[in-house]
Amino acid sequence: MTKGLKQRIIKRAATDLEKVEIALEHLLNPNLELVKEIASHLLFSGGKRLRPLLMIHSARLCGYNTGFEIQFSIIFEYLHAASLLHDDVVDEADIRRGKKAAHTKWSAPKVVLTGDFLMARALDIAAKAKEPDIISVIAKITRDMSQGEIDQLTKKGKLDLSEQEYLKVIERKTAVLIQGACQCGAILAKVEKEKEDALNQYGFHLGMAFQMADDLLDYTASAQDLGKNPGADIREGKLTLPLIHSLANASPEDKAWMQDAISAVEFNPDQFEKLKEKLYAYKGIEYTRKRAQGHVKKAKACLDGFGDSESKQLLCLIADYSIERKV
Repeated sequence: MTKGLKQRIIKRAATDLEKVEIALEHLLNPNLELVKEIASHLLFSGGKRLRPLLMIHSARLCGYNTGFEIQFSIIFEYLHAASLLHDDVVDEADIRRGKKAAHTKWSAPKVVLTGDFLMARALDIAAKAKEPDIISVIAKITRDMSQGEIDQLTKKGKLDLSEQEYLKVIERKTAVLIQGACQCGAILAKVEKEKEDALNQYGFHLGMAFQMADDLLDYTASAQDLGKNPGADIREGKLTLPLIHSLANASPEDKAWMQDAISAVEFNPDQFEKLKEKLYAYKGIEYTRKRAQGHVKKAKACLDGFGDSESKQLLCLIADYSIERKV
């Protein structure tokens, strides 16, 4: 099913995806070759371009189809790439998308400043729309993503992290960018507030589902599928929903064992496999999957007020893909 969904999305969006790739390179246009080299290392390493597609087809769903939506959509891929460059430095990650993380090839300061450059380029493009509301949305995205990363850092290793705390972190770190991409498509199209709010909420629920699915993959996918080593969240001291739910429902003995495993200084693959068994036994995997499915259902319901179109069908496919994907 997953492979079929991905192929259907690519087939429907093939022309847009080709134009997005061209625009990503054309609009980068840094003065320094080093900045281009570092940015390109991540930008052209196999990203799915879902955020640009979401913006493009949110705009088209609202009747906007001038061609500018392609250029405008690049904002969200640049912001996404900037956040990944920064996050990998903060998390000291070794691998991203199956390649060495940028900061392992270039110095951390150069990588961080390249991320800053990408954010600035995103603002350059946003300004061309001459819509103050769009600038406000972009500012909120960058503010919330930064706060989400700081919030996650302060909660690193916290064994009693609540589900509500977790939800707030993923809303800021992931959902806000997807939400903003969809909302900006509506703003660009100058639709009525009701439709803008509907696309805003579609993006919110899609983003929440997307991150929950990501958190599941850390326990259910292989290193080859992930493009990085499984168990990254545990290695980085991050408690995600599968663990939070399982800890809340575990017996005192199992809870103590799980907390010890999470807190272990050295990552132990055998211990990680046993921990995964606990997540299945205490239904942390099942619960997270159901929560993600619930968000997908709500996301698709947000599109009910729009007439049937190619863009609506594609947005529904992307919602389904967000939790069915393997990578």
